[in-house]
Amino acid sequence: MRLKFLLRPGWLGLIALVVVFASLCFTLLAPWQFSRSDEAQTRNNAIAESFHAPPKPFAEVLPAGQVPDQRTEWTQVVLRGQYLPEGETLAWQRTVLGEPAFEVLTPFRLDDGTTVLVDRGFIRPVDGTRAPDYAAAPTGDISVTARVRTDEQDSKQRPLFEHDGHRWAYAVNAATISTGTGLALQPGYVVLNDGQPGVLGAMPLPRLESGPYFSYALQWIAFGIMAIIAIGYLMYSELRPDARPAWHNAPADEKSADGPKPVAKSGRRRKMSVAEAIAEEERQEREEEARRKAEAGAPADDAAHQTNNA
Repeated sequence: MRLKFLLRPGWLGLIALVVVFASLCFTLLAPWQFSRSDEAQTRNNAIAESFHAPPKPFAEVLPAGQVPDQRTEWTQVVLRGQYLPEGETLAWQRTVLGEPAFEVLTPFRLDDGTTVLVDRGFIRPVDGTRAPDYAAAPTGDISVTARVRTDEQDSKQRPLFEHDGHRWAYAVNAATISTGTGLALQPGYVVLNDGQPGVLGAMPLPRLESGPYFSYALQWIAFGIMAIIAIGYLMYSELRPDARPAWHNAPADEKSADGPKPVAKSGRRRKMSVAEAIAEEERQEREEEARRKAEAGAPADDAAHQTNNA
């Protein structure tokens, strides 16, 4: 059976490796990149639509207790109420427009009693880890326009901490800040638009681009196909008749009592054994010695005699 070689341990391991790799490419890696591409496109559509849609009352978009999702994130909302500066918290170690920054998070109590976390924008640090002086949130009843955002997640779930006279958070997460301040906050948060009361450095919107995720997904599919093609070619190479050593196909008349000839019938030189190589070298030395004697004027018959004796 010509396919019996596939039962060798090396081939079994190689086949298993290709099957696992191709399966990961087709069922996990490529779909993961496709999903990230879809998420980016959904975000871009929501941001683009928010430029044209008029702001809606916060309670209409997110009734009490409702968690923001892809359908509501980036929607422009109107909040009416007052800031609660006693719950103000700074977001630690951020990057805004390619430079280090802190974000100022101030709770905002709506007229209906719901409390929402408001991101008032960013400030630049001084001396590396110190917050500069910045404008306090305005007092009294005001109205602001902002965009809805989903909570960030801290994989380590670290609590708030005190530093340089401020309260700090590792992630913009309403539940974490609610635990640290004692205020009952609505899930998610909102980011102030530029020019709104209390805004500092307005947070920039993400660039409307889908990123490289779709092309990455196509690359993983191509890698899976290439792995299958590669092992198919290796099998084909193993099954070709000329893949076997040449001496397996040598006719019987090319073999003699002294062993196989150095040159096979096909014209390809066979690798000689050590004994054959030594014998060939001695023969060449004798022929060279006879040639030198002939050139030095030795009788032709003597040179021929020596050659014949060799």
